[in-house]
Amino acid sequence: MRVLVIEDEARLAGIIQRVLRAEKFDVDLTARGDDGLEAALTGSHDVLIVDRLLPGLDGVALVNRLRDAGVETPVLMLTALSDMPRRVEGLNAGADDYLGKPFAFEELIARLRALTRRGGRPILDQQLESGPLRIDLANRQVTRDGEPLDLTQKEFSLLEALVRNRNRVMTRDELLERVWGYDADPQGNVVELYIHYLRRKLDPPEATASTSMIRTVRGSGYQIRSS
Repeated sequence: MRVLVIEDEARLAGIIQRVLRAEKFDVDLTARGDDGLEAALTGSHDVLIVDRLLPGLDGVALVNRLRDAGVETPVLMLTALSDMPRRVEGLNAGADDYLGKPFAFEELIARLRALTRRGGRPILDQQLESGPLRIDLANRQVTRDGEPLDLTQKEFSLLEALVRNRNRVMTRDELLERVWGYDADPQGNVVELYIHYLRRKLDPPEATASTSMIRTVRGSGYQIRSS
């Protein structure tokens, strides 16, 4: 799936590109609205991520021109201007969804999937598996050995990140960025706290540190066990 990201904040654009590529998206970047419009008019992208405030041409004008030209590619608009009139303006211009900054990347990915599903395009990896775990991304449901698990939104997103990256250890900072967003406080212990919550729900009562579904790699991070 090919995504065009039109975002002038270089750090954020780079993080979005890295996160989406890890999810097997093809990602193109542009930092100006006029350049983004030219790229989007080719119709070669499956979904567009468009910042609301852009140099050259703002996001609302960009989407308006796309729709006037008959380009129906789904658009997810990003903005720090999250008040209702601004959201309505973007949606009325032809955007399909709106995400206010700062945001968690798991929510960004979920919204992209929803947009592509709505547009009748293929959806990436809607079923994930790791050992006894089965994750239904479309319905946001998790089972272990066929038994449903009751997870909160953050617990689900944390587990999804671990399972998608099950072949490697994920650092605390990676998990913080992906699940809680690029503006999350790196000094807090929220990752450790939610790892603890997840273990209580994933592991049987007799589980030990050596048999827990989530392995702690001292000094490195966390990894889901696949068996």
